[in-house]
Amino acid sequence: MFELLSGFAEGGDIFNLFRYITFRASGALLTALLFVFIFGKPFINFLRQRQKNGQPIREDGPESHIEGKSGTPTMGGILILGAMIISTLLWARLDNIYVWIALFVTIGFGTIGFFDDYQKVSRQSHKGLGSGIRIIAGIVIAGIASGAALYAHPVELAGALAFPILKDFLVDLGILFVPFAVIVIVGSANAVNLTDGLDGLAIMPVMIAAGTLGIIAYAVGRVDFTDYLEVHYVPGTGELMVFSAGIIGGGLGFLWYNAPPAEVFMGDTGSLSLGGAVGAIAVATKHELVLAIVGGLFVVEALSVIIQVLYFKATGNRIFLMAPIHHHFEKRGWTESQIVIRFWIIALILALAGLATLKVR
Repeated sequence: MFELLSGFAEGGDIFNLFRYITFRASGALLTALLFVFIFGKPFINFLRQRQKNGQPIREDGPESHIEGKSGTPTMGGILILGAMIISTLLWARLDNIYVWIALFVTIGFGTIGFFDDYQKVSRQSHKGLGSGIRIIAGIVIAGIASGAALYAHPVELAGALAFPILKDFLVDLGILFVPFAVIVIVGSANAVNLTDGLDGLAIMPVMIAAGTLGIIAYAVGRVDFTDYLEVHYVPGTGELMVFSAGIIGGGLGFLWYNAPPAEVFMGDTGSLSLGGAVGAIAVATKHELVLAIVGGLFVVEALSVIIQVLYFKATGNRIFLMAPIHHHFEKRGWTESQIVIRFWIIALILALAGLATLKVR
């Protein structure tokens, strides 16, 4: 749509609006939202027909899940993916390499998640693809995307690691930037996947993180903003604001159906693709370390699992009543709504802290 309508942008013509990233981001958000609202209910009904027993519920999970969530269909992430892809293709500049990097990662991790969900549903087991296959496939996808980002970045920033708050401090990783970026993208995808354990728990923090990184992408893609904020200028990343808006629009529409009690789960199709998308934006904008702040909730969820496993192997005891940590709070008597809303608040606070790094130099 951008290529078609921007050609009419002459003088004060209304089509000139299509030259503005903020206008197109708004269009992408609304397009993604409408897509999910239009196709949401029919698609959920289709999933119910195909998935007679819904997503398999882990027997070792919280007891309330076995009764309250049994029969709920999964793979709802296909709705979000469809909304994101269509809105981005309609509203973003398709000659922008960062847009294609983000789409490649999103679709790639979404494909991994789809096959994982399919295995779970078809076998009626919470075990999907083997962890080795998932990790290797994720590394390959993230490796290709990271190499493309290394190629696309300005010469002075290619292979460099920027630090928040320190305005002129860069660490030249060289070719090692690729494995570092792979860790960021794969780690982000799996951290969001671990967070997706309660109705509405993962999708709102993802939208918050995507919105925050979208603002950062817009800022670092404008030389006037980077001069004022004293951050590194990465030309072309502003288009990722359109991509981020697609995530928000698709996420808002999905939340309508995923709010407690959920009519559908996003599944690994949604959580892996969304986590990968957020990681890809961070790598493209040279804000990998800021992602650890903005997505701090996901980091804590992932760390709770790692700590639990390592501590159990070393001592035979558990630190948390159950991991990931949101299940720990369930075991302590918090209601699902209390956990979800409180985690949303934490995600918002962390996002504001991440935004603050733009100015605190």
